[in-house]
Amino acid sequence: MRFSIYQDSKKGGRKVNQDRMGYLYTRDSLLMVVADGMGGHARGEIASELTLQTIAELFQRHAKPMLTDPAAFMEEAILASHRGLHSYRAEHSLPEAPRTTVVVCVIQQGLAMWAYAGDSRLYLIRGGRIAARTVDHSRVHHLVSSGLISDEDAKDHPERNRIYNCVGAYVAPTVEVSHPMALHSGDVIMLCTDGLWGALQDRQIIDAFSDRTVMRAVPDLVSEALEAAGADADNCTAVAMAWAGAEAVDMVPPTDAPVSTLAIPDGGVATTIQFRRPGEELGSELTDDQIDEAVDEIQRAIHRSTKLVDDAS
Repeated sequence: MRFSIYQDSKKGGRKVNQDRMGYLYTRDSLLMVVADGMGGHARGEIASELTLQTIAELFQRHAKPMLTDPAAFMEEAILASHRGLHSYRAEHSLPEAPRTTVVVCVIQQGLAMWAYAGDSRLYLIRGGRIAARTVDHSRVHHLVSSGLISDEDAKDHPERNRIYNCVGAYVAPTVEVSHPMALHSGDVIMLCTDGLWGALQDRQIIDAFSDRTVMRAVPDLVSEALEAAGADADNCTAVAMAWAGAEAVDMVPPTDAPVSTLAIPDGGVATTIQFRRPGEELGSELTDDQIDEAVDEIQRAIHRSTKLVDDAS
């Protein structure tokens, strides 16, 4: 695979940055994650951090070098994060678990799939338009889709932050998973928190990637969102990938070319995520037993989905 990728996150006008982001890739699979800890609940930064760590750790263990079933992986990894947050709640005697939204994207074999819970978004930009976009799990989106308010009214609506589906709530999230989409050369996929999309128009997002690389467009969009939101700007986070296509094994890209996963050795993983060692803060929240249990559940889900396909054929 060949692609360009860049990420950026700023605190904005808040005291703490509760957003988390990161990506990992093997020779044959790329994973991107953005999580937005919910500030209306305690320890939102813990929720987003644990969710990022859980999903990334599972990807490292399961992408060998490619996920057998990306849809099953993403759903079960998000649910494993939910269970981990409730374990954290029990261990720390909290009245409720920390909560977060999350959006995840997997790219392999030239196909992109994504899954999410909440209002952190994914945009697929192709040919100067938005070819696909996630639909927020929020009260305000329901009002917009029902025709009760306009998109413009939604930006300043008093119930804008009311999310009805997230990780860490009393009930497990309903994980919405996309169908696979074949990528075209030049496609851009951006994952971001509401601190970015809530302050900008869709046209601003499209235009940023029309004449700039992702290395320029992502920090520009973050800066534009913070400027538009003013002194009360929310945390603002984005990671974007520009697809350059597949490649032959004997291709040797020049130094200024997009990332080539051929540079990754068999069994290797490249990542921007700093994994926590045992004994570090949060390190004991996700034990090896919990990871192994989550991996087993993913394998069971893959087995179930494979059996359904076999039965239908």
